[in-house]
Amino acid sequence: MINVLVAGFKGSMGNKTIHMVANNDKFKLAGVYNPVVTEKNVNEVAEFADLDVPVYTDYEQIPVNDIDVWIDFTIPSAVYQNVKFALENKISVVVGTTGLKDEQIVELKEIAAKNGIGGLIAPNFGISAVLLMQFAKQAAKYMPDVEIIEMHHDNKLDAPSGTAINTAKLIAEVREEHQQGNPEETESLDGARGANYEGMHIHSVRLPGYVAHEQVLFGSKGEALTIRQDSFDRESFMTGVALAVEKIGDYNELMVGLENLL
Repeated sequence: MINVLVAGFKGSMGNKTIHMVANNDKFKLAGVYNPVVTEKNVNEVAEFADLDVPVYTDYEQIPVNDIDVWIDFTIPSAVYQNVKFALENKISVVVGTTGLKDEQIVELKEIAAKNGIGGLIAPNFGISAVLLMQFAKQAAKYMPDVEIIEMHHDNKLDAPSGTAINTAKLIAEVREEHQQGNPEETESLDGARGANYEGMHIHSVRLPGYVAHEQVLFGSKGEALTIRQDSFDRESFMTGVALAVEKIGDYNELMVGLENLL
């Protein structure tokens, strides 16, 4: 039995995670963490009335020796401290929160290695998104002119999405930086060309009705290639989260990307 703590249990992904953990015979929901709630037990939330699980609002309350895996679906401003706390207390982490800076990830990797603790930071837990990123990396070897469009619900806090940034990073590994489009181009409206990552433009769409979607557009002389994935329900992410929770205890390093476990 793997004892799991869920941080960010009141968010959309945290909510789905609570249900997944509670209904998985291999996992035990040992606690939830949120520093800005009044509940003392998750059963105070009507949806979880049949669960008897403590709510922790401070790190000092958490029985670290009784937690095997910390799942984090919080907010960008909180994720770094949360993951650092877990790793320093030798708790494996499964992180779906975006917003970690490169230098923070380097530091967290050092802590995980020092303590021999496994961890996963996943820009996306959807299998289709993982495949999209891998396919895009392969395509970029042959079609280096590329732009990324990511589309999410209108309550998402950060832009571009972590998936889009990670897609660009994977592409950059095999693509030499070069000028795309007209070198003399100008924007009649600031931001019209989107963000720029090593010569690749990333465009963010935020609209109600969307969940998580991404297109990677490649262009070449006389042809084009579009790779697209769509996540229509957050439930689709739970397969990847469950896989990570089940496997992460076998590792002694912090990794980025679900593909490392597939």
